[in-house]
Amino acid sequence: MKPVSPLAPAAFPVLPPIKGAEFAAVEAGVRYQNRKDVMLVRLAPGTAMAGVFTRSSTRSGCVRDCQAKLALKPAADAGAAIIVNSGNSNAFTGKVGDAAVAAVTGAVAEALGVPASRVFSSSTGVIGEPLPHERITAKVPDLVAALTEDAVEMAAQAIMTTDTFPKGAAATVQGEGGTIHIAGIAKGSGMIAPDMATMLVYIFTDAKISQANLQKILSRNVDATFNSITVDSDTSTSDTLLVAATGQSEAAEVKGTVAKAFETALAGVMRDLALQVVRDGEGATKLVEVRVTGAASDEDAAKVAFSIANSPLVKTAVAGQDPNWGRIVAAVGKSGAQADRDLLTIRFGDILVAEKGWRNPDYQEEQGANYMLGQELLFHVDLGLGKSKRSVWTCDLTSRYIEINADYRS
Repeated sequence: MKPVSPLAPAAFPVLPPIKGAEFAAVEAGVRYQNRKDVMLVRLAPGTAMAGVFTRSSTRSGCVRDCQAKLALKPAADAGAAIIVNSGNSNAFTGKVGDAAVAAVTGAVAEALGVPASRVFSSSTGVIGEPLPHERITAKVPDLVAALTEDAVEMAAQAIMTTDTFPKGAAATVQGEGGTIHIAGIAKGSGMIAPDMATMLVYIFTDAKISQANLQKILSRNVDATFNSITVDSDTSTSDTLLVAATGQSEAAEVKGTVAKAFETALAGVMRDLALQVVRDGEGATKLVEVRVTGAASDEDAAKVAFSIANSPLVKTAVAGQDPNWGRIVAAVGKSGAQADRDLLTIRFGDILVAEKGWRNPDYQEEQGANYMLGQELLFHVDLGLGKSKRSVWTCDLTSRYIEINADYRS
């Protein structure tokens, strides 16, 4: 059994049942043996769907299929479903991969009595190998028979690859006439870098909300959540984020002040899941927030934040608990953003490390060394040039990351 990340939550959270969403998971033997590796979600008629996806030019057949289906206008009373397998990403598999997507989604559509255009699929795992889709379609009857509102944790486990723990988050909003529930699950550990969506994420709510408004809210909150994490700077071919609103809450349609509260709650679930992915970064032992302020533009703030967060030199220094702030200086300099040595300020948490083009004369190396012993760290860089800012979350880079990825296929 693989060791669980030291940054993992104490337990999988209690997620509220989402009326109109049922879950199931089975062992199909897609790649892994003796573990659940396929999950199915049945969604009530009238469910609104929204999504964002990787912009990778080599994105998988599942991603392309989901994008095409979300562009369609479904019947108002159409049901929906999501089916996900782990172990094989069905990416870079050409027409064979497209046929596999059609076979899997078609089997689910027939079994559930929903249009094939409303069955969304994802695959995650090894790239470039044909998906043994017949192993999945053979298990569709078992999945349908097992559907229940209470199996969301099992679904979260079934979509894991190199993850060391299942990821879930929830929130509630007081709507007009009732409570609105939100529950989400995610997978992600390696090949994590922002590009519209990062990892596989499925969020469910019983809110009454139109597809257009749901998409707007989702898209507005991607950059500050999933697009603000990085484990290894590598964008996956399969990144998918789907949000399903079943409309089964007793609360009235989301609008006005309730819409603001709903957006805040949904963004909170998205951020929680995003940070859990970083906490489960392959081989990670530390969670690092890189906070950049005082940038001349939003673009520059992002350039500096990601330059630091993706730097192997910074990440290995964190792994070794070495307060080598010179590596942060170097990452700022290579970012391509506007920067001025004499205006730059660097802090480890509340510790002022450097300012005015030089190390702070009161800073002691022992202070930095002690700070680096913590599991959760903050590197704050102020560029002193403007008002733009950006926070990005990353993790350290350890020898365990190399072990996992050196043996991933073998």
